[in-house]
Amino acid sequence: MATGSTAVHVLIAGVVQGVGYRWSTQEMAKAQGLTGWVRNLPDGRVEAVFEGDGEAVEAMLRWCHQGPPAAAVNEVTVEHQDSEESETFEIRR
Repeated sequence: MATGSTAVHVLIAGVVQGVGYRWSTQEMAKAQGLTGWVRNLPDGRVEAVFEGDGEAVEAMLRWCHQGPPAAAVNEVTVEHQDSEESETFEIRR
């Protein structure tokens, strides 16, 4: 299990747009105490950055593989990155 502060960049592919994925991601991230952002990409994927406690980030990544009930996630790609030092978790458009 990861501990300490972690920052990851995530790409989620599948049926992830038009199903409440961004809103649900924001709610879950806030519940985990994470900062960062989430947005839709023109190619149909969802992109997100999660920052915070390593265990909370790991829990968020596990959630991303399922997403909200209407989603059908095919792939989640994760890259560790330097912190963007976000203060909140927002939906970007």
